[in-house]
Amino acid sequence: MKRVLLLAVYLLALGCLTEGKAQAKETLVKVGDDVPEFVVEMFDGKKIDIKDLKGKVVLINFWATWCPPCQEELKRVQKEIIDHFKGKDFVFLAVSREETREQVAKFRERNGYTFPMGLDPDRKIYSKFATATIPRNFVIDKKGKIVAIEIGYTKESFAELIQKIEKLLK
Repeated sequence: MKRVLLLAVYLLALGCLTEGKAQAKETLVKVGDDVPEFVVEMFDGKKIDIKDLKGKVVLINFWATWCPPCQEELKRVQKEIIDHFKGKDFVFLAVSREETREQVAKFRERNGYTFPMGLDPDRKIYSKFATATIPRNFVIDKKGKIVAIEIGYTKESFAELIQKIEKLLK
């Protein structure tokens, strides 16, 4: 019985390790790289060119309306990210992956979200960063370099993301 339990724990640990490696392989950029160039159309119709955000710390968040971890993460964004860093050289750039304006509109209305959201209906922007898995967060420093990458969502990783942003803004 102990051997079966040990084997089960070993296989579970192995699965977690290989999942992490798979997610790392899905990532097309790495810490230290320049942020890939892109222009995103925002929900309100405005366009943001990532090049225009140089000089600011940027948190790029890829998400989707159907993704439960994305939903959990987005619930915390207004208070813990947007309001927390208001008035600082910081931009939160949420980009919905492979969804229509209508899908995002319903999601925004249902959740009462008013913060800016970008649209990537054809996955053109996301495909410069990764091949799979959301939510994904990329912290970009004031020079336009990727300084942190987070895959998935946990309360702990979200807190670490906030700490990384705070350090960059000091």
